[in-house]
Amino acid sequence: MPTLILVRHGRSTANTAGLLAGWTPGVALDERGAAQAAALPGRLAALPLAEVVSSPLQRCQETLRPLLDARPELTAHTDERIGECHYGDWSGRKLAELKDEPLMEVVQAHPSAAAFPGGESLRAMQTRAAEAVREWNARVERDHGPEAVYLMCSHGDIIKSLVAEALGLHLDLFQRISVEPCSVTAIRYTRLRPFLVRLGDTGDFASLAPHEEPAGGDAPVGGGAGAP
Repeated sequence: MPTLILVRHGRSTANTAGLLAGWTPGVALDERGAAQAAALPGRLAALPLAEVVSSPLQRCQETLRPLLDARPELTAHTDERIGECHYGDWSGRKLAELKDEPLMEVVQAHPSAAAFPGGESLRAMQTRAAEAVREWNARVERDHGPEAVYLMCSHGDIIKSLVAEALGLHLDLFQRISVEPCSVTAIRYTRLRPFLVRLGDTGDFASLAPHEEPAGGDAPVGGGAGAP
């Protein structure tokens, strides 16, 4: 079965403003995010990508633009199932304000029980994303063979949930996974089990240097802006 390359979108204006973007329209890459996207073709140059699939949201489309310009033979397919979690009434709000919401504790410690007001549950988010991957795996293998490599550009919580699903981890553990902006995660699928072969690779080891962590060690909902 194919190898899936999961790329989180580059750093966005919502990331730097500390906002939970969700499906809010008009959220673009910031200057650093655009530079991250511009570097993506070089980082992936050795990979013979068979297909490219994208979340419909602007920040993912902008992340892929340099890659598609560098490889005019590729066309990005859009799949809403790998779009960001529907955060409902939380969309567009500041994360600093949301940390005191009683639901945030559930999101951090028991995400399988978390459903966003006016939005969707994290369980539903993981289910739709995993279904999309299974369908694209079958399509890519049918059209390009079992050794094919393809790419999906998506969002932090989506990618974390797919990694958890591939590893057989309960969704309640997915907040232990970190996926920075424009990082590359790779999952190789086989007939019997998937293998996680890369996780959150940015090629930037400076991000591993000590820096201020969120209070209480909470995971950044939506994926966060990455290390400073």
